[in-house]
Amino acid sequence: MKSTWTGAAVAMTAVAMTIAAGAVPADAQKASPAIAKALADPARTDQQGDDARRKAADVLAFSGIKPGNVVVDYLPGAGYWTRIFTGIVGPKGHVYAVWPAAGAKYAEKSLPALQARGLANVTAAVQATNLPTSPVPVDLFWTAQNYHDIPNNGAGEPALRAFDGAVFRMLKRGGTYIVIDHADAPGSGMSGTETRHRIDPASVKAQVQAAGFKFVGESTVLRNPADDHSKPVFDPAIRGMTDQFVYKFRKP
Repeated sequence: MKSTWTGAAVAMTAVAMTIAAGAVPADAQKASPAIAKALADPARTDQQGDDARRKAADVLAFSGIKPGNVVVDYLPGAGYWTRIFTGIVGPKGHVYAVWPAAGAKYAEKSLPALQARGLANVTAAVQATNLPTSPVPVDLFWTAQNYHDIPNNGAGEPALRAFDGAVFRMLKRGGTYIVIDHADAPGSGMSGTETRHRIDPASVKAQVQAAGFKFVGESTVLRNPADDHSKPVFDPAIRGMTDQFVYKFRKP
């Protein structure tokens, strides 16, 4: 009889092979010409090898981003999404790549590197506040693999309520809020946000809706049923293949 570990490994391998083969989930949407052009930009050569794993075309199509949009990329890391957004929104749009004051240390290398690219429609900065703000109303607020960090260090649900409320105020009426994160087991709530760096998708949905948002739907392109949610996302056995949810909310 195969061990549980062996069975999981086989399942994980099968998922990886499916991803490599380019299989597309039923809910995948066709990318717009603006998205396709931005992804194919030669200036992104260093990033493009990561596009398939991140399902970039599908996730962007699901978000509804389009030319002329004002977008906030919250805690943008090395700027992967920001550098795609800049090409999609074009000269009539704008991208704010922002780190909260408390996250300034994460911007020490990424911020100057992003600023050095001289992207005319991108403002990259560490904000003076911990809650996100924007000088203008926003069409799309985007946070990828960061939502689970907000309640950590004892901040709890009050921090999430404050954060979601800030996003709500920033968005235009009809604006979109995209949350991408590592899924935890159903019913786990926020118990794994600091240890496994995961969060129960149901908790996210309830919290964001409580701030006044309408849940629009989910893209399952980053889902991985072979991930049993027991491992921290940095565990070599699962890193890069975690079960992730992509939620879309709208401000009424």
